[in-house]
This record gives sequence, C-alpha cells and structure tokens, in this order.
Amino acid sequence: MALSSEEQRSDYTVVVVGYGPTGTIAASLLGHRNIRTLAIDRERDVYDKPRAIAIDHEILRMLDNLGAAERVLPYIAPFPASRHFGAKGQLIRRIDMVSEPYPLGYTPSMVFTQPPVEAALRAHAAAYSSVDVELGMELLGFDQSPDDDHVTLHLRDDKQAMHSITADYMIACDGASSGTRQALGIAFEDLVFDEPWLVVDLQVDSAALGKLPETAAQFCDPSRPTSFIIGPGNHRRFEIMLLPGEDLREMEEPAQVWRLLAKWITPHDATLWRAASYRFHALVAQEWRRGRVFLAGDAAHQQPPFIGQGMCQGIRDVGNLVWKLDQVLKGQSGAELLDTYGEERMEHVRRLTMRIKTIGEIICERDPIAADARDARILSEGGGHPRTVTRQEIVPPLQNGLLAFPLHPAHGTLFPQPWIRTATGRRLLDTAAGTGWRLVLDARSAPDLSADAWASLTRIGMRVIRVRSADAAGEAGPELVAEEDGVVAAWFDHHGCRAAIVRPDHYVFGVANDNSALGKMLSELATRLQ
Repeated sequence: MALSSEEQRSDYTVVVVGYGPTGTIAASLLGHRNIRTLAIDRERDVYDKPRAIAIDHEILRMLDNLGAAERVLPYIAPFPASRHFGAKGQLIRRIDMVSEPYPLGYTPSMVFTQPPVEAALRAHAAAYSSVDVELGMELLGFDQSPDDDHVTLHLRDDKQAMHSITADYMIACDGASSGTRQALGIAFEDLVFDEPWLVVDLQVDSAALGKLPETAAQFCDPSRPTSFIIGPGNHRRFEIMLLPGEDLREMEEPAQVWRLLAKWITPHDATLWRAASYRFHALVAQEWRRGRVFLAGDAAHQQPPFIGQGMCQGIRDVGNLVWKLDQVLKGQSGAELLDTYGEERMEHVRRLTMRIKTIGEIICERDPIAADARDARILSEGGGHPRTVTRQEIVPPLQNGLLAFPLHPAHGTLFPQPWIRTATGRRLLDTAAGTGWRLVLDARSAPDLSADAWASLTRIGMRVIRVRSADAAGEAGPELVAEEDGVVAAWFDHHGCRAAIVRPDHYVFGVANDNSALGKMLSELATRLQ
C-alpha cells in the first residue's frame, strides 16, 4: 500500500470502498483521469455465480470510452424482446429495445454473464498506474477531519493487520448493507415495495433449449408470477415470486427449485447454477454525500429487477460523480459542483424506481379478478392488441442539477452517438471526435459562434464538433464529421434545435437554435462551472 509523499496532502486522492461492478468501474474512471486511487474490498475473489444479468447501451458506451468494451463483449449478448402474458396465458404486451439505427451505436439492451465480465473489469481497472487495489481489506471505520480537508479510513486486512490511510475523497460502493451508509446514519426513503422472489440461474443442455420460451417472458399469472430471461449462451434465468408462508431459505433447496421449474424443465435438462431468495425493495438514500464521502450503487439505492436496471443505476452514479470530481480536483470548478451529484442521481433513481415499481405491481398482482382487469386495461392501451413499449422510454432523463434552465425536452437526455465515416473506416462518434465537454453543431444550419461564445468555450475547455451527413458534399475536417445513418440529424430535427452542449457523461446540458441563445447558454455554463 502506497504511503504519502511530502507533496501529497493525503495518501490517496480517492478511496473506493467496494470492488463489485460499480466500484470497479469507479476505479477505472478515476484511473482513466490519472487520479491517485485506492480500491478495497474485503473479499478477494469475484463471486463465481451470476447476480446482475442486464446492461444497456449507456453503460457499454462508458466502457468503450474507457477502452474496456472489447474485454467484456465476448460475454455479452442482445437482450431480446420480453413478452408479457396475462392471467389466462394470453399475450398482453411486449417490452423491447428501440429499433435501428441504434441511438448510441450499440444494441440498446443486453444481457451478460457476470463472473467473467466482472473479472475482465477488475483486470482493466488494475492496469491503470494510478490505481492500487487491495483485496482482503475491510473498512472498520472512518473519520472526516475537523477542517473537512480529508477522510481517514481505518482498515483491517485478512491477516488481521490494521492500517490507517487518508484520502481527499471516499466513494462508498459497499453494497445494500453498506457499513458506510450506516455509519453516517443516512436513512433510506422507502418507496413501498417489498416482495419475496426466488432467482434461479441454469446452464441448460443444448438439446433442452427448445423446451423453454423462445424469448424472454413475464408470466403475470396471479397464482405464481414468474420472469424468464435468456442470458448469453446456454445461461437461462427464472425469477419466481414466493407466496405467503413459503420460507425464503427452504425455497432455495434444489428439490423446491426443480418443483417450481417442473412445467418448463427437469434436472435432466440443466445444471442448477444458483438459487437465491431475495426481498425485492424500492429504496433510495435520503443523502448521497456527507462532506467528502459519497454513496453509490446499492449503498445508495435498491430497486426491483423488472427491467434490469439495478447495476446500470450504480454505474450511472459513478459515471456522474467521477467527471465532477476530476473537474474540482483540477481547479476547473468549485466544490459546489459535487452537490449536483446527489441532486441529479437521487431524483433520477427515484423516478426510474417508481416506474419499475409500477411495472412490478402490475406483474405481482395476486388477485385473479384484479389480474383480469389489469390484462383488459393493458390490451385496451394498445387498441385491443398487445402493444410494444421500449425499455429506453422507461428510463427518464435528468431533470435537475447542472442543466440549462428553463428545461427543454432535450435537456438531461443522452446525446446520441452515430457511426462516423472516416478515411480509415467506420468509427463511433466518441472515438472519432473525442469526449469531455462538447458543443455539437448541426452542419446543415448551425448558428455562428460569436467572439463571446468562443471565449466561453475556451474557459470551459469545450471542443466543437460539426456533424453532417456522409452523403453531403465536402470532406470531414478537424471539427466536421460525417455520420452514416442520420442519427444526429434526426435528433436535432426531433428536438427543433441546431446546437447541443454535451457534458462529459454524454448528458445534454442545453440546446439552442441561434447565436444569441447559444452565446447566453455558454456564458451561463462557464459561470456555473467556476
């Protein structure tokens, strides 16, 4: 473990507590920015069974920005449409992903196998020279200095040796039972969802795959609501609601598991990989920052798994926080910028969790009469036919924090990432034009930049990107890129704008149509970032 030098105020700039997926990606995001980081976890090894199973295009975009996507892609597959069946077994709706051309360049919804993905992410994080990883290291407690300029962490390794280190900041990714959250006395806001479910993962023999549903499915059967998910390769998951009087631990026993699966598959057809009982909750921490300590991932929120957003939410947390920490550490912004982390993420998580809760309440309906009425209502919403809802429209935009006000519908949305045509072949926009703060202009009719606007751009350190159609005349230059499928052009047309200010985490700060509005917005941003 590194010791502090005379030039360093603390042993580390940031300590990440918890080295699961959220903590591991936090360490990579910090390492990518050359921030002196220590990541710790009391466990040494990656858990060898799957827990999370779904990610989306926003997360894969982040991994690609880090150079980690190629490490995990072998263990990822598209998440097919999920068909929802009503109380009488009838199809009542579909939940699918948006169609091509994909807005962020990747398949919008994906499934993955967690153990090899997590191992690959750990290897990537540990390769950064500015990141140290100490496994078998437990956090016993911590103190924030009276003058609030550092945190002291008290640690014990798995040989029972004690250590104390200091850090400028601490990010707690230490899970649902977070000792950090408990030590800070931060309570959860309970969004009132508490249902017991059994999660079963199988490795299915190839010859038996035909016995199972051909797509992901939600069986909204009031006698026993059940979810079915198709993972990569032969990995299949069932999530089965437990009934009143059923003991959570007893229902994990293989005999009980195979009894519940008997209508689909037998022990001769598959290997039982994992069976774990959970109470699905909807909880959001009432505070996400206390001084120099931040909560992220399951330490800050828990949600039912019905559209596979649990792990994605945690990774969004650290994606939001780390670029702001970097900006503050470089002296480009005041520490007040860090307050926007909790403002933005808390409200976003609450809104998405409430939407997931609503889906869960529909699925978990146990009263047969109410279930029939539910099915009729859902079908009527599609004009008497099963309608398709995309997972992407369920995830809301940001609505507060570091956004231009008054809010425009584009503010707080993710800016798209098209495929760009270059002299050397196809590349994604982030790869071709870079990340960080960006002003993206529609080359068809972009506003001109005034001298004041250029001055604000310089103060922020913002790059300019002009996007045109690959079919339009002209060559791409330093600021001009040629998109293949019209994704950005369609986005500008949809939102009725010609310029977008994009944050380092790809969320849109603001949009404008003319030079005056753009200049005012850039000036506002430069002031708010001071």
